[in-house]
Amino acid sequence: MFTGIIQEIGSVDGVIQIGGGVRLTIDAQRSAHQLNVNDSISINGACQTVVAKEGRSCTVVAVEETLLKTTLGSLRSSQRVNLELPLKVGDRLGGHIVSGHVDCVGEVHSVVERGSSWLVKILLPKGSLRYVIPVGSIAVDGVSLTVASIDENVVAVSIIPHTMDNTIFSEYRAGTRVNIEFDMIGKYIERLMGIRSSNDATDTISIDQMRDWGYVV
Repeated sequence: MFTGIIQEIGSVDGVIQIGGGVRLTIDAQRSAHQLNVNDSISINGACQTVVAKEGRSCTVVAVEETLLKTTLGSLRSSQRVNLELPLKVGDRLGGHIVSGHVDCVGEVHSVVERGSSWLVKILLPKGSLRYVIPVGSIAVDGVSLTVASIDENVVAVSIIPHTMDNTIFSEYRAGTRVNIEFDMIGKYIERLMGIRSSNDATDTISIDQMRDWGYVV
């Protein structure tokens, strides 16, 4: 579990194709010493398992399913990436609850510089806007952000100078592909409502159902 507060900008040290997946070695100067094999790390918002570690670098293997849903398959040597270590119990939740399970890939529509910030507009796949609400939370390449506005299937987020300096947002241009994770609360609600609507016509919860779920009634 992550919070969407990027702790370090790392860089790709190596990319090796393994069957349908890819083995990525990441230079993580500040983060690597806190990691062990089998630990998790968020790379541009995608949760990956550390399979090897040496010095200031760690290695992960992104499998076919990950490559289908994220931009990790397009990473190249020396490319910079957002890194975040998992949340520890008792730590502050600085951003919002981010699982590291990317929902889709968006595309930067435009980057507009303002007086003291930047407005980044991102084109999302059709059908995904149901998970986005104005002033709600969204994770872009692992960065916890607040939705500034929604216009059809384009979502705008406002980037402050600190975020611009400490993430890979400074490299975004029109056409840049980015990993998107929506707020999981909305996804759970949709799933639960779908299950309820697929039940019998009465769509009610019976005493027997509650007993089956473990309630003492």
